[in-house]
Amino acid sequence: MWRWTVSGVCQGKGASSLVLARCTPSPISPLSSLSPISPLSSLSPLSPLSSLSPLSPLSVLLLLLAVVLLGCPSPASATPAGIVPATAATNASATCHSACGRGRHSSARAHNGSVASGRHVRSYNHLQGDVRRRKLFSFQKFFLRIDKSGAVNGTKSKDDPLSILEITSVDVGIVAVRGLHSNYYLAINKKGDVYGAREYGINCKLKERIEENGYNTYASAEWRNRKRQMFVGLSANGRPLRGRKTRRKNSATHFLPIMV
Repeated sequence: MWRWTVSGVCQGKGASSLVLARCTPSPISPLSSLSPISPLSSLSPLSPLSSLSPLSPLSVLLLLLAVVLLGCPSPASATPAGIVPATAATNASATCHSACGRGRHSSARAHNGSVASGRHVRSYNHLQGDVRRRKLFSFQKFFLRIDKSGAVNGTKSKDDPLSILEITSVDVGIVAVRGLHSNYYLAINKKGDVYGAREYGINCKLKERIEENGYNTYASAEWRNRKRQMFVGLSANGRPLRGRKTRRKNSATHFLPIMV
């Protein structure tokens, strides 16, 4: 380091004084001349907690806020009773819509199935009329007739009065066929025999159905042969067929109602 020193010369009273300044190096003070660092023991001890100043109101407020935030339950658990969360409500709504959709589809399928199974009952209003007078013209080109002795057979004559039949609806899809002039009912017994009954009974209940080719079939509504329906049919010779040998697909059981 350099230090400036001032020296002066005074010559007599009132004489001018000469002041000289010169820069002389100043020796660096040795380390020994430095003041020693105060040891740790000389430091003032930490003040105990009892000596701390009381907390300010702001500190107390912040502390209470931290406690409330840490102790606050999650939004999912804090949902009040009776209030459904938005996510749960959305899921419930989606489930309801899907269930309702399935309910509508299932009800529609059930309705379609019932209509399909009962198509011959519901799709044709004329099958539920009161009384109809018809001639039943078979696929074998015979008119079904019931003579005055109760015998059932076929005739080629268009003017045979015994071929005029009276068809009466007795139940949904169930009819009774009576010879208008012979007053006998067309009937099928348990063995499948086709005959004319004097009195109306369970053998006279016939199930009328319109087939795909437009012809009608008449099956016993009471009796079956090994869970198969027995139909009214005429052979190629105009003779009645036994119900046990008849099938719905057999053209001998198909009749076309002709209005009289």
